[in-house]
Amino acid sequence: MLSTRITNAHVVTMDPDRPAARELGIWRGRIVGLDEEVAGLPARRTLDLGGATVLPGFIDAHVHLAWAGLKAGAPSVAPSRSADDVLRVVAEAVTRAPAGGWVDFGGYDQRTLDRPLTAADLDAVSAGRKVYLGHLSGHACLVNSAVLNGLPAEVARPDGFLAEGAMGAALQSRPPHALTELASAIEHAARVCRSEGITGCAEAGVGARLFGHSPIEGAAYQLAHESGRLPVRVRLMVAADALRPVGADAGDTTSRAIDLGLRSGFGDGALSLGALKIFTDGGMMARTAALTSPYLSPEGPGGPGGSGQLMHEPEVLESTIVEGHLAGWQLAVHAIGDRALDVALDALEKAQKLSPRPTARHRVEHAGLVRPDQLPRLAALGVTVVIQPSFLRYYGDDYATIMGEDRAGWLYRGRGFLDHGVRVAGSSDRPVANGAPLRAIQFMVERASESGRLIGPEEAITVEEALRAYTVEAARACHWETDAGSLTPGKRADLVVLGDDPRRVDVSRIAEIEVVRTFVEGEDEY
Repeated sequence: MLSTRITNAHVVTMDPDRPAARELGIWRGRIVGLDEEVAGLPARRTLDLGGATVLPGFIDAHVHLAWAGLKAGAPSVAPSRSADDVLRVVAEAVTRAPAGGWVDFGGYDQRTLDRPLTAADLDAVSAGRKVYLGHLSGHACLVNSAVLNGLPAEVARPDGFLAEGAMGAALQSRPPHALTELASAIEHAARVCRSEGITGCAEAGVGARLFGHSPIEGAAYQLAHESGRLPVRVRLMVAADALRPVGADAGDTTSRAIDLGLRSGFGDGALSLGALKIFTDGGMMARTAALTSPYLSPEGPGGPGGSGQLMHEPEVLESTIVEGHLAGWQLAVHAIGDRALDVALDALEKAQKLSPRPTARHRVEHAGLVRPDQLPRLAALGVTVVIQPSFLRYYGDDYATIMGEDRAGWLYRGRGFLDHGVRVAGSSDRPVANGAPLRAIQFMVERASESGRLIGPEEAITVEEALRAYTVEAARACHWETDAGSLTPGKRADLVVLGDDPRRVDVSRIAEIEVVRTFVEGEDEY
C-alpha cells in the first residue's frame, strides 16, 4: 500500500530518462514509482493536485541558518539613507537591553548613507551598551568604543568600521549565544526555507570566526534536529578555523582535524557533515574581495590599492587547502574575487597532483568574478561553482559599477560556466540576500538587477538549466544525488508543488509563482 498517491499533477522529474509524469507514488518517505508503475495500487491518502506542477524540492547549497534566524529577531537599521536614521534606531533599541549588555543590529550598509558613521557616533546613543552593527555583507561591522576597548590594538580601528579578521575579533568578544536560542533561530530560518520550496540546504560554516555564534554551534543543529525543529535536511560545512593539529599516523595523511577526526560524509538523514569551508578572501560589498585589478570605487577597507585582501598569505591558504584534501574532506573554498580564485585553483591543482581524488567533488563558493582564462581551469579541476544569483539582482548595480564595463560580464557567470563544462549549483547565502529559489532562477535567465540594468546578458541560461542548478546540481554538490535532486523511484519524496511551471510562464513571472506545498520525505505538514 502507498502512503500517498499524488495524481492529476504536472510532474517535472528533472530525470532525463523519464522527464514527465502525471502520477507519483510514495511509501515510507520514498518515491516508489510514476504513472503505470503505481497505477491501481491502494493508498492511505490520495492528493489530486488539479494540474499543479511538481518539481524536486529545491536545494540551497549555501546558507547561514543560525545567522538568518538571529538576524530576523534582531533590530535592523535597514533600509536607511540617513546616518541620523540609523542612530535613532540604535538609540531606541539599546534601552531594551541591560546596562553594559551587548546589542546586535542587522542591515548596516555604509554605501547607502549620506555620511559615514563612526564609533563616536554610536557612543553618543549607546547608553553604556556594547553596540554591534552587522554589515549586510557579513564581512564587516561598525562597533562603538565599548566594543573596541576589548579588542587587540592591532585590529581596533578608531572609526569602529571593522572588516574580515577584525570583525571576527569583535564577534569573538561577544558572549556566546545559548544553544536554545540558536536552535530557535535555526528553526525559524529553516521554516522560511521550506515555505519557499526548499527541502535541503548546506549550512556554510559552523565554527567560523567570521560567522560563529558559539564555540559549540554544531550542537545547536543537533538540538534542533533531536527536538523535531529542523524542517529541512541540513549538511553542515565545518569552518577550517575549527581544525587543530593532530598527531595521527603518518600514513593517514591527516595533520589537522576536528575532534575524533570526523570529516565530510559523517552522519546521515536529516543532519550530516559536509565540506570543509575555507575562506580565501572577503566580499564585494565590503570591498574586501581580492581582485587582480582595483575596484573602480575603492571606498571601504579594500586594502592597498583598493583591490581587496586575501584572508592569509597565499602559502597559508594553500597549506590549508592541500591538508584538507589529503585528510579526505570535500572542500568548499570561498573565493569571490578573481585573485582569490587564482589562489584557490593553484592550491586545488597542487592537492590533486599530490593525491588524485576525482571523487572529492570540491566546490568553489561564490566565484563572484571569474576571468575568461579561469573558466577552463575550473573545468579541468572538476570543481562545482556554488553561485548566488540574487546577489546581482539586489546588489548588481553597485557590483557592475565597481567592476566597470570590461569586467561586469564576469560577475556570477552562468553561460560561461556551462559552456566550459563547469557544474553550477544554485544558492542564496541567506541572509545576505533574499533566499527564494524562484526569484534566483528568474535572474539567471533575465540577468536584470532591481533597477532593470542588464548585467552580463550574455551569461543568461535557460529556465531548465537554472532549475537544474537548484535541484540536480545542488544535490550533487552536497553528495545527495543518490537520494535527492530528481523525482526518480528510490529517491526521497522531497518535492515542491508550484502553482505553475517555471518553464511555461513568461520569465518575468517566475518569481511570482506560488509555492503551494513542500514535501520532505512525503510529509507536507510541519
